[in-house]
Amino acid sequence: MKTAANGVLIPIPGKLNIVIAIASYLTAIGFLYGATVLTEWWQIALCAIGFAFIGNTMFSLLHESVHRLFHQNKSINDFFGQLSAMFFPTGFFFQRAFHLGHHRRNRTDVEMFDMYYPTDSRVLKFTQLYTVLLGFYWTAAPFGGILYLLSPRILDASLFRSQHKYMKPMSMDAMLSGLDNVDPKRVRWELLVTLLFQLALIFVLGITFKAWIICYWSFAMLWGSLQYADHAWSKRDIRNGAWNLKVNRFVQYIFLNYHHHLAHHQYPYVPWIHLHKFVDFSAERPSHFKIWLKMWLGPTLTMEASPEQLSQEFEKVLYQGPSSTEEAR
Repeated sequence: MKTAANGVLIPIPGKLNIVIAIASYLTAIGFLYGATVLTEWWQIALCAIGFAFIGNTMFSLLHESVHRLFHQNKSINDFFGQLSAMFFPTGFFFQRAFHLGHHRRNRTDVEMFDMYYPTDSRVLKFTQLYTVLLGFYWTAAPFGGILYLLSPRILDASLFRSQHKYMKPMSMDAMLSGLDNVDPKRVRWELLVTLLFQLALIFVLGITFKAWIICYWSFAMLWGSLQYADHAWSKRDIRNGAWNLKVNRFVQYIFLNYHHHLAHHQYPYVPWIHLHKFVDFSAERPSHFKIWLKMWLGPTLTMEASPEQLSQEFEKVLYQGPSSTEEAR
């Protein structure tokens, strides 16, 4: 169980999550293998599309584990969190450090890729947004993980944490700050396991690099587009700066209600299966497809100031769960 507001217990669907996770892992491997052994272009394309969608299911499960919502038992939660992370590929605590940091920085200047100030470089802002849309944003996780595995000091280097006028707008220092409070040994161990798992997929199952890159890049583009579509041009508010996007039911279920993203940011302690109960369906809910299309037009000019910092009360909720004073619907 996970304690929600005013003492109400919201059940975590632990057994269901395990079934979905195992089915997703096997399906993902099947798509990778299919993209390797099938020869017709349309067959490979179907495998890539299938992998892209099931990859988002696995990421949604990883997301649940990050918020300790995958299973009531912490050990099981973290174990499946690492399994899901291995398919991304990243490490569980590596991802947790970045994601909880996102909840603290959401819609601030360092995570504003949909808009720019008059003093910003438009070239850099457009590059950042297209990096997300074209899948390159995803590469930060596996490549960053490899660098951290080699030595945590690499990501602490001045090159990545620099406040130089050309480096600061990349927001790398803010994103990497989450690693300041992790256990390097545990993070590196998880990253090593992930690397060995990916190598096993390739060499033991005979997955070709061509099949791997086609499937993973398809996933990267679909994943990246959603990661920012659910925030683009929303209110510049750390807790309320997201959308509950409209999407067809099939996609909604495959993504485990990930499109109810405003509800998640407002109530990060609510499991995916209950998120719809926290969505105001009478409020504005833009289409995921329309937001995605608008993103391709590039960032827009803004004069709006960065939002205020997250309250200390909600920071405690984010990291430790809600207190009896936290309001819910």
